[in-house]
Amino acid sequence: MANLTGYIFLLLGIALGILSNGFLKSTEGFTSINPTIFCIITIIACIFCLSKAMNIIPVGFTYATYGGLTITAVTLFGIFKYGQVPNNYAIIGIFFIIIGVILLNTLGKTN
Repeated sequence: MANLTGYIFLLLGIALGILSNGFLKSTEGFTSINPTIFCIITIIACIFCLSKAMNIIPVGFTYATYGGLTITAVTLFGIFKYGQVPNNYAIIGIFFIIIGVILLNTLGKTN
């Protein structure tokens, strides 16, 4: 049951990280107040969830999964919200990130 709680906090952290990073462009350099407040609140909540997840799941697994999935999702967010289509090299890089997260979570071991 404890592992499930850790992964729930991790998924919440990922979702909040995607929201915060996805809407960061709309803050216009922190000059637009409402998106800025939204981004600040979501990133603080994200860090809180990650800290809770790291109490249960090893730090490396937590942060690598958070980073990889957040990078991938924010890239997709940029495609759909801002029309920022990555080139072939970026797509290949994201593919390798996803493969790395899968390998880490399925075959990675900690002592």
